[in-house]
Amino acid sequence: MAETEQVEAPEQEQKSDQVEAQNVEFSEAQEGDVTADETSLDILLDITMPITVNLGKVEVPFKRLLQLGPGSVLQLDKTVGQPAELCVQGIKFATGDIVVVDGCYAVRMKEVLGIDPPAQQAEQQE
Repeated sequence: MAETEQVEAPEQEQKSDQVEAQNVEFSEAQEGDVTADETSLDILLDITMPITVNLGKVEVPFKRLLQLGPGSVLQLDKTVGQPAELCVQGIKFATGDIVVVDGCYAVRMKEVLGIDPPAQQAEQQE
């Protein structure tokens, strides 16, 4: 059962300096088979996730950073032809090649991490 104790509260605008606190006892949760049916996961399928495409990176001293301006060039750590990294919330999930589609940059997926290419899947099924 719940026990009641008197606890002194910090002084607050001339209010009562006693607060009633009760201990609470919770029943223990029982283990069971919890399964999510397909319809409960469907609500997640419409969530949009921002994807970041990383072309490369460079580290510069703070002094150099302050000197950057229009026309400055920063050489990245990747060479031409190396795939870009695709990330969701900072976690790399794929690589791809940078291409142009209708005048806009795009990414042609090269590899999705954690997923076997179709050829490997076919070999595993045999």
